[in-house]
Formats: sequence, C-alpha cells, structure tokens
Amino acid sequence: MDVKRVKDYLYWLYYQYQLVTCSYVLEPWEQSMFHTITVTVLAMVAYTAYVFVPIHVRLALQFFSQIFGPQPESAV
Repeated sequence: MDVKRVKDYLYWLYYQYQLVTCSYVLEPWEQSMFHTITVTVLAMVAYTAYVFVPIHVRLALQFFSQIFGPQPESAV
C-alpha cells in the first residue's frame, strides 16, 4: 500500500473526527485539552472492559447454569 494513500486516509479520518466532535472550532490549547480528555476516557473504558467484562460474563454463565441445572445426558 502506498504511504501517501495511508497518510491521506489517516488525515481524512482525523478530519472526520474533528467534524463529528466539532473540535475544529476550538482554539489550539482547547483542542489539546479536549483530545487529552477524550483519549483518557477511551483508555479508561477500554481498561474497564478488559478487566470487568470477562468477570461479569463468567458470573452470568454460572448464574444461568445454576438456574437451568445440569443438562440431561442423551439415552443413546
């Protein structure tokens, strides 16, 4: 893949991000604060999902296995 095309695509994604968040109207120091807060929040969400989602899935599976009980074996 051409490096210029990748660079243009990343610039286009960043431009779309600025349009969606309306951060292009902010001053440079406000943009840096906004981007820092956004990255921090996304990192915290990713970490929380990585740590707590597997635990909740395991607990949900244990809960539903207790409710429905062991499955009967086939009589073949």
